[in-house]
Amino acid sequence: MNASPLRLPDAGSIEAVLADLDPASADDDLVPALAHAFEGFQFSVARIDDDYWRDTRSVIRPDGTRIGELRPWMTAELAKDGGAIDALWRRLKETDLQITEWRGTGAFVFAPTGPGAADYVQIALGREIEWRAGPIVNPNYRPFGQEELLDPSWPRTDQPPQSDRLAGPVYRLLGRAGGAVIHVRSFLDRCGRIEREKREAKRPEMEGRVIREVGPWGTRETPFLEAVPDWFDYVPRELRFFRDWEDSSARPHRVFEHWALDVRDYTHKGEREVGFVPRPLQPLAERLAPPKDASIHILMDRIEAVDREISLPFGWFFLMIHGHWVDPDVGLAIAQGLKAQRVRLPDPDARVLLRWADRTYGF
Repeated sequence: MNASPLRLPDAGSIEAVLADLDPASADDDLVPALAHAFEGFQFSVARIDDDYWRDTRSVIRPDGTRIGELRPWMTAELAKDGGAIDALWRRLKETDLQITEWRGTGAFVFAPTGPGAADYVQIALGREIEWRAGPIVNPNYRPFGQEELLDPSWPRTDQPPQSDRLAGPVYRLLGRAGGAVIHVRSFLDRCGRIEREKREAKRPEMEGRVIREVGPWGTRETPFLEAVPDWFDYVPRELRFFRDWEDSSARPHRVFEHWALDVRDYTHKGEREVGFVPRPLQPLAERLAPPKDASIHILMDRIEAVDREISLPFGWFFLMIHGHWVDPDVGLAIAQGLKAQRVRLPDPDARVLLRWADRTYGF
């Protein structure tokens, strides 16, 4: 990346780039098209196994001729039969009309903006293909209600043959709860600011809260903030993830070479929710849990094997805080081994692990 890129990618400009891609070459043209639109950035793309279906369906004839979008077309056809679902079903099952569906998989585009772990842009995309799904109605089962006609769930769920492919791939921005396009460092600043604002708004409540203990000695009350003096200094897990990356042996590697961030930023019942869940771009072949009655040295061999498998020093730690691929008990066991001087880690990694063990977090 050049020292001074012209501008950060924005959703509107990205959508314009995506709209101009030819489906026949979209996979090959995506990165060059973005690089042309946003000079100075070095884009890369990673696909993930994240299948989904769009709620947009079309009605077609066997030769592929499009009749219309399913929901408004079916609503009009139902009105022709006076709202009689049975009559419409009997009429349509005798036709050769078919419906289509859009199936998508997730893709993330990244571009560094500086040398720090969080200095990059992430763009969340969907890569979508339209397929022939099946007959306009299930000829064997009468639908129970109107919604089964407007949004049928019965078409096949297995991968259709290439002969049923109709259009695509096309790329589109995924909403992902307000996080389709983010500059990660700016997003982390937002996470920290909103958490501070939330806690500061509760200051009067927390200053008046007490912890009441009842025992043989009677009743004892302790001010909450006296028992938890650092309550206002809470650091969100999103910030800790990147801080731990920069403080560990993983630092020379770019986060986006190994992780995508499933971002959320929305307001629910007046409460702002902002954060992310990291998603490994290279999951382990199998989950690592502490083996029963195995020595700490065998466990060390296994975490080293994990690091080799994903080509990332201290990678096992970040898979652990992800919450699935490495059991947290692995980290706690190694932390105990460090304290007992039975095992060793590189000094930066040891400090990060012991800090985590002192106040664990995960996703």
